Order: sequence, then structure tokens, then C-alpha cells
Amino acid sequence: MIKFCSLFSGSSGNSLFLKVNNTCILIDAGLSAKRIIEALDAIDEKACDIDAILISHEHSDHIKGAGIISRKFNIPIYANHRTWDAMQNDIGKISEYNRRFFESGDLFSINDICIKTFRIPHDAAEPVGFNFFCGNRKITVATDIGHINKNVLESIENSDAILLESNHDVEILKSGPYPWELKRRILGENGHLSNEMAGKVAAYLAAKGTKIFMLGHLSKVNNLPELAYQTVYDELTDNGIKIGTDVTLDVVLRDRVSRVLEM
Repeated sequence: MIKFCSLFSGSSGNSLFLKVNNTCILIDAGLSAKRIIEALDAIDEKACDIDAILISHEHSDHIKGAGIISRKFNIPIYANHRTWDAMQNDIGKISEYNRRFFESGDLFSINDICIKTFRIPHDAAEPVGFNFFCGNRKITVATDIGHINKNVLESIENSDAILLESNHDVEILKSGPYPWELKRRILGENGHLSNEMAGKVAAYLAAKGTKIFMLGHLSKVNNLPELAYQTVYDELTDNGIKIGTDVTLDVVLRDRVSRVLEM
């Protein structure tokens, strides 16, 4: 049995939950420990049952609560060496036993969950996305991506379900209140994926067999859930893909638990 959901996903904080049989993991912990614990309670899960916290990269919206949760519940934190170096001052002291390392591109297991990491283009020390192999299912988390390159595309192909970044609408961002340097960062090769590009990626993956799409990491300022959904919906339908028949499409929200996917 697989249970997957976004506890929170957005520019203000990110944390995802995956359970396979009796193995439970968090992917990132970028909000307060209190809010993450409350979100787990909302889906009838307990923080004390978490087996591991996986960290994609060291930005605060992905690590804010990781250290506190690890210390409170004695949970190992997994990250690559460069991410550990970049985040260790921010998450506080973690016991040596709970400091776990992987190399980007590694394939490793945590109990019932097999995990493959892949590098992503983002302005962090060594950011990664995750593939989770659960029996014959592949679930992918691909956010904080400045652009889609060959490695990312090959890594996310053949996923049964994907949480894909749909961070911003380009025109809203360009005309919005952010300073130009921040706009340039978001639009750059190591920034964030736009709604339009998310739609193109979703259409490509749907043609390859992906059935479940969750759009995440939406900007509070430069996007709207309805706009992200409609942009990707239009791209899929323009490519002959029927929402609700061929694929399912959801937007996961930045401030609340989203629909629980059970497979």
C-alpha cells in the first residue's frame, strides 16, 4: 500500500509525506516542526513513526523544521555531502547516527522504499530530485528546477505519478513587485519552472504513460492555483490528452495538506 501527499508545497515552505507499507518518510521539512506535526495528524499519521527525512537542498523553505523534528523524534536526515555542508549551521546539531549521506545519482533503500536521486538545475549547493520505487510503481518529486535538461527528463520519464513544479506565470512575475535581480534569478537557468514549461513537460510525460500529475511549489506572489491548473490543462488537452480519463491533474497548495494519493 502506497500513501503519498503534499503536506505543504510552495515558496513559503515544502514538506511531502510518503508511506509504503510500514515505512514512512518526509521529503523536505521546510516549515515549523509544529505545523508539520499537525499536518501529519490531519492525515492520521504520527511524526514519531517517520523513518527518515530526505533533503533535496539547503534553502530554508526545505529545511526549516528538519533539525527540530530529527532531534525530537530521533529521525535520521539524508542529504548529499554538499547539502549537509551548506545546511548544517541552519538546522542545528544532529547526532552522528542521524547524519546520513547519499551521492547524487545514488540508488539506495530505506526499508520498503527504494530511492533514486537525480541532479536538478537550481541555485543551491547540489540540489536533487527524487524517484521512489514502490513495488512496480514509480513516484517522482521534481521541484526547484530552473530548466529541463536531458538528465532531468530521463529521470522523470516513466513515472506513474509526479509532483512537478509549476512555480510562476511569466507575465505576472515580470510585472510583479519583485526586484529585478530576484525576477532574473527565478527566470534563469537555475531558478524555477514556469506554468508554461510545466505544461509542456506534463504533455511529454503523459504521452510516455504518466497518469497522475500534481503541480506544486507555486509562488504566493507570482501565481494562482487556478492559473497553474488551467495552463497545464490547456497544454494537455491541446495534445489530445483528456483530463479525468487519460490522466488526473491536481494542484497541491502551499498552506495546507493536499489530497492523499493512495496506490
